[in-house]
Amino acid sequence: MRFLIFINLLVLSYSCDNESPIVRHNNSKPINKEELKNQFVKANKQVIQKEIDDMNYYQKTHQLNFTTTPSGVRYCVYKPSDKGDSIRSGNQIKMTYTISLLNGNVCYSSAQTGPKTFVIENDNLESGIHKGLQYIKRGDKAYFLIPSHLAHGLLGDFNKIPPQMPILYNVEVY
Repeated sequence: MRFLIFINLLVLSYSCDNESPIVRHNNSKPINKEELKNQFVKANKQVIQKEIDDMNYYQKTHQLNFTTTPSGVRYCVYKPSDKGDSIRSGNQIKMTYTISLLNGNVCYSSAQTGPKTFVIENDNLESGIHKGLQYIKRGDKAYFLIPSHLAHGLLGDFNKIPPQMPILYNVEVY
């Protein structure tokens, strides 16, 4: 984890230098920008693969039939609505929710804060939940597995969700 943050900082600090592909830092061994970039790409691929493996394991062990969207959000409607309308961008919705880590630790819940009302793709929530909700209907109860890059990303939420951690949303939408 710290290695990835270090690599990110190095890439950012050297990305503005348009001169030589080899950079010296504090008179130490030269750093080749292309080599550094390749290491960064390799590390990111490993993190992404670990998340995919973790989400696959969760899906398999809980025997849930998730559908994966093009964005990478996975959803499973476990109690479909008979009469609900499809949810679209710009719709205002109200939902009850529980946000958990894949190990079962509950991070946040509407049981403590009350239901959340917001406009799809216009309010400050994880982009993954905005994307995922557009695959279900009002009245549905569903699970969403959201990869970290669509949740809290590289840094987590600085509170209950660690860095680079996929999350599970359990929602009921009104």
